[in-house]
Amino acid sequence: MPISTIVIIVLILVLIGAVPAWPHSRSWGYGPSGFVGVVLVVILVLVLMGRL
Repeated sequence: MPISTIVIIVLILVLIGAVPAWPHSRSWGYGPSGFVGVVLVVILVLVLMGRL
């Protein structure tokens, strides 16, 4: 399994975990999940272009 596949799977799991669903994290807004989402999109684009 290539390392890029593992990185994408981990980033998807982190993105799901960063969704503000718990009472203590509702005030955070979508900042954490938005940041992880942007990183995930960049990694996916690099993988699809063959650069990673």
